[in-house]
Amino acid sequence: MANRNKELLQEQREELLKKLKLRFEANMNRHQGLEWAEVQTKLEANAEKLWSVYEMEQTGGEPDVVRYDKELDEYTFYDCSAESPKGRRSICYDLEALEARKKHKPENNAMSMATDMGIALLTEEQYRELQELGNFDLKTSSWVQTPANIRKLGGALFCDCRYDTVFTYHNGADSYYGARGFRGSLKV
Repeated sequence: MANRNKELLQEQREELLKKLKLRFEANMNRHQGLEWAEVQTKLEANAEKLWSVYEMEQTGGEPDVVRYDKELDEYTFYDCSAESPKGRRSICYDLEALEARKKHKPENNAMSMATDMGIALLTEEQYRELQELGNFDLKTSSWVQTPANIRKLGGALFCDCRYDTVFTYHNGADSYYGARGFRGSLKV
């Protein structure tokens, strides 16, 4: 388990970096022209970000690099698991929705989990970008960042991919399903 101060033990760091390198090399279509050694150097220089990637991995997200911003010298990781991460399903959208439920409350909510992990929920635009890199959420769905005007009225947005098409839907923010979780992003 990770330390409370968001630092990993040496063994955890080594194991995580090994997994990330293998995933990076197996999915070069996600990050053409990038070199793993440079990504690893950035991760090793930022213990808190490395801890966040570890949390993404531990909850089933299979994080991978999907973008590099040369101007900012910043890599972006997305959860690239085939389906919505298993360790982040059966949750409602945010704390307000969780607290509003009178019965059958889920154990957690997407926004709080993401904050605790040091990541952000994907936006609808980022979700669509992810779908250009492969086939994701063919059986599950993922909460995405919801505009304030929709959330204010009690709703929240989620996306999935069916019939070779990305769909964006709405639901009550307090709803939760075994096949719905969330995907995150992290800039390093």
